[in-house]
Amino acid sequence: MPFSDYRTALVTGASSGIGAAVVERLCGEGLAVHAVARSAEPLENLARRTGCIAHVLDVTDRAGLARLTGEIAFDVLVNNAGVDRPKKFLEADEEDIDLLVDVNLRAVLHLCRLVVPGMVARDRGHVINISSIAAAYNFGGNSTYHATKAAVSMLSRQLRIDAFGRRVRVTEICPGRVATEIFAHVHGDTPEIRERFIAGYELPEASDIANAIAFAIAAPVAVNIGHMEITPTLQVPGGLSTARPDLPPATV
Repeated sequence: MPFSDYRTALVTGASSGIGAAVVERLCGEGLAVHAVARSAEPLENLARRTGCIAHVLDVTDRAGLARLTGEIAFDVLVNNAGVDRPKKFLEADEEDIDLLVDVNLRAVLHLCRLVVPGMVARDRGHVINISSIAAAYNFGGNSTYHATKAAVSMLSRQLRIDAFGRRVRVTEICPGRVATEIFAHVHGDTPEIRERFIAGYELPEASDIANAIAFAIAAPVAVNIGHMEITPTLQVPGGLSTARPDLPPATV
């Protein structure tokens, strides 16, 4: 069980949802888990509940990340922090593009830059990148999010090439809809939003994603589980649209 080979973990976006569930799961396996998030109060509550080490830190704070990763050699890195601003690209604005690129992609690149070389030098480590089914399938009105998650997907594959010959494993987790607070964060915490995205649906919980991550880590060190797509049984991505030029464009 490689859990016994690993001592430390770094989890971003750890204050709620999938991140908090991953922190709890890894703490339960005996790792010293460093939990990074911007929200101080839920992060402190998580630390009291799980024993994790809390760091109130924005993943766009490159100097702060460099200090943290310079002080601790991490065996497991879970890049979970992410944001979304659903909008057609024809209506995209500068601030939204910069935010999604900075959080969803640039922070992942820099954390891998800071952490993976140490894993390679120690011949031990596991990178977990939380992307999305949006990395592989197109939905209407979410272009920048798709672009950043597709980049994380390609990075995940490229990391294995760059670390080839060393026992550094990389797993990309691609969730579909999961019952977390992300929809409230993105669209507002209202009864209408809960009805639209959560209520009445049979959805995976954050703990299900955390358990899948634990499964990948717990595999024998000779086994790399490279990609997991995790969706509700009653959700199917993909589709096909055809427009007639004599009719107005459909609103997605």
